[in-house]
Amino acid sequence: MSQPPAYPLPRTGIGVDVHAWAPEGDDRPLWLGCVPWPGEQGVVGHSDGDVAAHAACNALLSAAGLGDLGSVFGTDRPEMAGASGRQMLDYVRGLLEAQGWTIGNVVVQLVARRPRIGPRRAEMEQAMSAALGGASVSVSAATTDGLGFVGRTEGLVGLATALVARA
Repeated sequence: MSQPPAYPLPRTGIGVDVHAWAPEGDDRPLWLGCVPWPGEQGVVGHSDGDVAAHAACNALLSAAGLGDLGSVFGTDRPEMAGASGRQMLDYVRGLLEAQGWTIGNVVVQLVARRPRIGPRRAEMEQAMSAALGGASVSVSAATTDGLGFVGRTEGLVGLATALVARA
């Protein structure tokens, strides 16, 4: 029988979030990675629909064993209507800290045909990092080469992993 490690091992989590694009003519703003994207079509959602921030929240909650986005920010909570991704990340960071966790890093990949992420990648990483108390955040992007609902420009996806450790 093996001995437990002399120090607590870090834990990883994975998170996913998906939102549909708002209908043409809807004036909802697009938020991705805790930054606004003026001139871009927004998404349908109970909160701001920031798939990058929401996926990161899911990954962090998963890593710490604290549930998921729905259990923490469910649509049955009217005070969460219109909540920003930054507010949600800050809240999740507080939950983790209260349970004795520290955030190592978060990696987010956006899967969408638009907008182009590259020119604003650093801005997104900085904004999300600030909401997470300075934790390292990396953002990347991909398309589906025209396949599926992303390829048909019906919606976009955020995928994230997170590493947490006992403080």
